[in-house]
Amino acid sequence: MVRVIAKSLDTSILDNVHVDKYSVEAQIEKILLKYPVHESKNYVQWLIKAVSLIDLTTLSGDDTRSNVTRLCAKAANPLPFLDEKVKTRTAAVCVYPNRVGNAHDVINRMKLTKEIQVASVATGFPSGLYPLHTRLQEIKYAVSMGATEIDVVLDRSLVLMGKWETLYQEVLQMKQECGTAHLKVILGVGELGTYENVYNASMVSMLAGADFIKTSTGKEAVNATLPVGLVMCRAIRNFYQQTGFKVGLKPAGGIKTSRDAVNWLVLVHTELGPEWLTPQLFRIGASSLLDVLAKDIKLTCNGIWPFF
Repeated sequence: MVRVIAKSLDTSILDNVHVDKYSVEAQIEKILLKYPVHESKNYVQWLIKAVSLIDLTTLSGDDTRSNVTRLCAKAANPLPFLDEKVKTRTAAVCVYPNRVGNAHDVINRMKLTKEIQVASVATGFPSGLYPLHTRLQEIKYAVSMGATEIDVVLDRSLVLMGKWETLYQEVLQMKQECGTAHLKVILGVGELGTYENVYNASMVSMLAGADFIKTSTGKEAVNATLPVGLVMCRAIRNFYQQTGFKVGLKPAGGIKTSRDAVNWLVLVHTELGPEWLTPQLFRIGASSLLDVLAKDIKLTCNGIWPFF
């Protein structure tokens, strides 16, 4: 099936959208209570799964080739204490556009281009408040340097003003500049104001060709929360039911503990199904989470491997 993207937005899909804040939050509590993950062996498997879904990220002003090289090496072997039978890798590394060439070179030399994606933030990260032509040029540059995934930032002001057609056209052009690279659209949920805006921004982004919708840049005061994740999951599910195309989800920012990571996996598993828990349809944007997961895996397992 070929994905058909319309040249303009049918705004009727955004009519009569209402999301009850208290109902969403209550549903999160029910999901986590109904599907607890406690037993140690099972818990470890969920943690290892979480590692395989990480976009290992460095977005610092002092990024250099050396620390990008170290990041790639860590992505290639994030759990060095594992038995070879359960060896895993992170799904991707994520860097600024001017470090994409470094990341691509390292991943290529390790012969892991089919296993580890090179993602780049773009379009005036993190604010998105730059002229459109410069944002598009940033995508084009990152792709030319070897990025296979582009994490673009929505202009949140367009959402807040309800300029859905303008937003649609911008994402459409971003999709075109990505070429064969996957488009991951960062909504900036902490700055969208309402759950209705989160849902509508999700739908517009998917209709315009997003391969993933992502919660946050990680720079907002409020980033990835489970209630927002539930709203985005419902948008993804509705989009799939209407079009037959599966779009991925990427929470980023604020996922600090192993329990946070597992809770996100449980949410996606229950709302979208186990087929979404693959690098093709789910990612966790993180820089420090990997170290936490690795520590907890060692503690939970007590050094006894393998577990499968």
